[in-house]
Amino acid sequence: MNISSIVIQAKTDHIEDIVKLCEESDFCDYHFHDALKGKIVVTIEGEGIEEEMAKMKRIQSIPHVICADMMMAYSEDELDAERTKLDASSVVPDILNDDKVKLEDIIYRGDLKKKIN
Repeated sequence: MNISSIVIQAKTDHIEDIVKLCEESDFCDYHFHDALKGKIVVTIEGEGIEEEMAKMKRIQSIPHVICADMMMAYSEDELDAERTKLDASSVVPDILNDDKVKLEDIIYRGDLKKKIN
């Protein structure tokens, strides 16, 4: 399951109509809008990216919508893959368990797993 947030930019004089359409729709969940800026925040869900893209295109085709852009996305498949990688990796980098390496010789550059002496 994928869940993504979409920010809709719309013409301000039609914002209430678009909000109503989003609230009543079966393709997105309405959360918030700023009538003065013409922005609406909704979320969409889909079994995959194809379903999400179809819903986003549907939002983009609403009359008086200037644009609709995906801001954040969550994918269970990606999360599961990253959890599998974390479970398979060592919690402590080998360099920190090596008694031959002096601590003052370790230069931290943001990732000890990729450290090259």
